[in-house]
Amino acid sequence: MIDISPPAPLETDHDRNFVYYVVRYVPDLVRGEWINIGVLLFDPDSNARRFRLIEEEQEFRRVRRTHPEVDERVIRLLQESLESRFAAAFTAGISGESERIVSYWDTALSNTVQLSSARASQGPDLDSEIDRLYGDHVAVHRAVARTGVPGSRGNLRGYCSEVFRQARLWDRLEKRVPVAEFTFPGDPMRLDVSYRRNGTRGFVQTISVSHSPGDAKMLAYTAQRIHEKARFASEFTAVTDLALSADNARHRFVRETLRDAGI
Repeated sequence: MIDISPPAPLETDHDRNFVYYVVRYVPDLVRGEWINIGVLLFDPDSNARRFRLIEEEQEFRRVRRTHPEVDERVIRLLQESLESRFAAAFTAGISGESERIVSYWDTALSNTVQLSSARASQGPDLDSEIDRLYGDHVAVHRAVARTGVPGSRGNLRGYCSEVFRQARLWDRLEKRVPVAEFTFPGDPMRLDVSYRRNGTRGFVQTISVSHSPGDAKMLAYTAQRIHEKARFASEFTAVTDLALSADNARHRFVRETLRDAGI
């Protein structure tokens, strides 16, 4: 039997100081109403950054409930666009304080996408802090569930990240890996983590079978494309929020879809 009890809190070094901005969608500039859709985080000491934007269907449903006329295409393409602008900023020699970089970057944003003022935060590392801030400012909040009730991908990713930290592997993993180079340009999908071992590149992705079993097909397709196009050996692992039962048709669908793709 696999022990799925929550990991004990991980002892860390002293927290580091960060600067972050909340990314807002503002469809009506006159009314000035917005909804949070992402977080941009800086380490002022190293200029390292993390950027996380909504990507799950339940998150887009929340935006549509508030703004039915939302242009989802703009939001879905935002991550790639802003990352390229960031690279351009460094190429142009604009580096140093996050305020200068964001000022340059902000000129590329649509009027309907805006950044909040700079805010300070503290955390053990960028990856942990971006997850915490995203949960506080952007993630869809659910009612507190009783112990054992399956959760969302966000909860599952948080659990897995804590397991990786306990195993002292977190700093050796690549996080939120884009797959567009293996599928098609503009593909917004990102795999949770990637690792390298003995010439093989591995990928780990969480799937909430209780909420989004169809994600199994998306992962299976992505795995097949990477197997076909990559110039390296690859392996895939899926972490599900509950054990897959042979007596449940939905569970069989997920299990067989993943199995046929070599996951």
